[in-house]
Order: sequence, then C-alpha cells, then structure tokens
Amino acid sequence: MTATTKGSLTCVGVGMMLGAHICPISRSHIENADIVFSAMSDGFVEKWLEQLNPNVHSLQSLYGKDKSRHKTYKEMVQTIVTAVQQNKKVVAAFYGHPGVFVKPAHQAIEQTRALGFDATMVPGISAEACLYADLGMDPGKQGCQHYETSQFMLYQRRIDPSAMLVLWQIGLAGDLSMGIGTTGVAERRLLLELLAEDYSLEHNCWLYEAATMPLMQPRMEQLPLKALLQAEINQHTTLVIPPEKSLVPNIQMRQRLKILQQQATNISKQDNNVIPFNKREKIQ
Repeated sequence: MTATTKGSLTCVGVGMMLGAHICPISRSHIENADIVFSAMSDGFVEKWLEQLNPNVHSLQSLYGKDKSRHKTYKEMVQTIVTAVQQNKKVVAAFYGHPGVFVKPAHQAIEQTRALGFDATMVPGISAEACLYADLGMDPGKQGCQHYETSQFMLYQRRIDPSAMLVLWQIGLAGDLSMGIGTTGVAERRLLLELLAEDYSLEHNCWLYEAATMPLMQPRMEQLPLKALLQAEINQHTTLVIPPEKSLVPNIQMRQRLKILQQQATNISKQDNNVIPFNKREKIQ
C-alpha cells in the first residue's frame, strides 16, 4: 500500500446459506480487502471467510450478556471506521443483506462518508427473500407489512388484515434492555393481545427460520396464533401471518379511474380524426 492510498469501506452481505448465496462482487471485495470484519456468530462462516481472505477479524467479542446492543453496535462502528482511517481497504461482512436489520452497517457507511472516505453497500440474499421462496408467498398478491416485533409493540401501527404481516425477531418481543437473550412468555402474551385486535387467534400463521447450511431445511411451522405461547421461539424466528380478510374494492376510486380512461380514449379518437395540415393541402 502506498502512502497516497486512501481507505474505503464496503459492507457486503454473504446471504443466508453458507457459500451459496454470496454474489461474485461481494466475494471479490472480500478477497481483495486489506481487512475483513465479520459480524457473524457462526464459526463455520468465519472459517469460510478466512478461505477467501486470511485477515478476518470477528466482531462477536463485542457482545456481552448484560451489555446493551446499542453499545455493541457503537463499538462495531468505531472499530470499522478506525480501520478505514488507517487508509485500509475495509470490508464488513454481514448475514443476509447488509442493509436489512443491520444498524452498524448503515452507521459505519454514514460516518465513513462524513470523514471523506468512500463507502458502499453491496446487497445480499436476505431472510426475507428466502421466506418468499420457501413459503411460496408473493408480497405483490395482496400486499405485505414488515415490522420489527418490539417496534411493533412499542408504537401505534395501523394493521391491514387483508395483507400479509411479517414480524421479525419475535424472540426479542418486548425487549426493553436491548440485550442478547430472548424474552419470555409474558412478553409474547402481550404481543398476542395486540395481534388479537386485528386477527382471530384461530388464524393460522407460520414460524419461519431460513436455512443457513446446504443440507439444512428451513423451519416452516404452521400453527394457530394462540399456539405462539407454547411454541419454540429463537432470536432469529420470524412470524408470518397470511391475510385473514379479503381485499375490499374501492368503488369510488375505480369509477374515477374509469372516467379518466374514457376521457383519454375520447381524446385519442379526436386526434385520429384530425387531418394533418400537410394532408389538407393535398385534399384541396
């Protein structure tokens, strides 16, 4: 590295399945980095990263049992940005998509750019993408709503039962400590009370966990909402609630759109009946 070389940051996503989901450009960034920071907890993933680049540093040691994730994220960002300031070509590798539920990636890019260094993000295959494929659900069919579970509980949100509802990280439902452990049945009961305002507790939902190894099967457990209290819930478990109600047509809007379409058709017909000026001369 020359004295004139300027540091940079690239946040990449390695996808959900080990070695199978990473795109060529992310692999290239990892292979050509001066240093790679890994934010992944799986030792197999880190060993795999070391095959691409021997200079891999894990950020997992920054987590602590009684330590707020906010503090951990701040330390991750500081570690990453410091390396960039040392004029290194830095890559930060995350599960799935580096911009989806990855606060440190966004903050590290923001701070890096503020310091005058280049910072980019390369997308990856996220748990959301896997969810649509594994469960065979199309978010465009009736619409889809996504919320982080604790945020869903702590703020007033408007829920549409005619659209799919996806709640991420239900294992951390109602967590006020920002710790690393899952919450309990009491918090889950409060979540269920909230959902009962819009859904029948007999309505079937899915507990989903994407496969992370080639021979692993995704978790796709169907059960009624009321069974959430007894279900096995992990930090990375996602709750998927299919639509319970049918779409309600907006009759007034449909009529207004038909009027616009008819007006456009009439104008088009009028334009076709107008004789161009150059052709009028020939007719005369």
